Amino acid sequence: MSEFEVEANSDAQEVPKRIAVLRRDTPARVLGDDGEVVTTAPHLLLREVILIQLSIIVLALISLAFNAPLEGIADPLHTPNPAKAPWYFLGLQELLHYFPPVVAGVLLPGLVVIALVVIPYFRVNVELVGFYERPWKRRLAIISMLVVATCVLLALRGVWPVLVPTLVTYLLLLLPALPFCPRRLRRRLSRICLADWIMTWFVAVAVVLTVIGVLFRGPGWSWIWPWREGIY
Repeated sequence: MSEFEVEANSDAQEVPKRIAVLRRDTPARVLGDDGEVVTTAPHLLLREVILIQLSIIVLALISLAFNAPLEGIADPLHTPNPAKAPWYFLGLQELLHYFPPVVAGVLLPGLVVIALVVIPYFRVNVELVGFYERPWKRRLAIISMLVVATCVLLALRGVWPVLVPTLVTYLLLLLPALPFCPRRLRRRLSRICLADWIMTWFVAVAVVLTVIGVLFRGPGWSWIWPWREGIY
């Protein structure tokens, strides 16, 4: 057995050498080689500072070229029609057009918050294995039943801004299982894990609802085309 000595070292970038003490009844295992590591400061911190400064410069240039889309002073006696929430809440306001206030304003946001709190306590694909890189037929059948039930409910309520992204995401998930899928596309889609598919669906729904609320809703929350003259 080699001999090691412990000494002080002020070099924060040097990769330390680790010694594993194994008992006689413990088999040795190699879990993996992480390779060389670097410290957060200054390597990551410097890049973040540069990105923040570039973002501020771009926003400053945009503000010089375009005026902020501000309306007049708020008047409680004359409510604008439509009264739109900030853009980051327009997705929820769009859901209020299809569901009762308790469902769109309390139940659905509450489920999202609960999911964000609970998900870190579960082992959600820690190995980053693609959906089709492990036995997938049973899981695909379960997901298909959930998607069908969700789409039926959305179709009955007429929630097309959620129904369309749901179907598109599901069809992309289903595509590698179809025989006519191109080989290169199948190989790429098969590497995507289920957690990424769920996140893609969530982002797609949020973007569609927000865009519709910002651009395609006019007086009385009716559907309008933003390129028509005189709608604002």
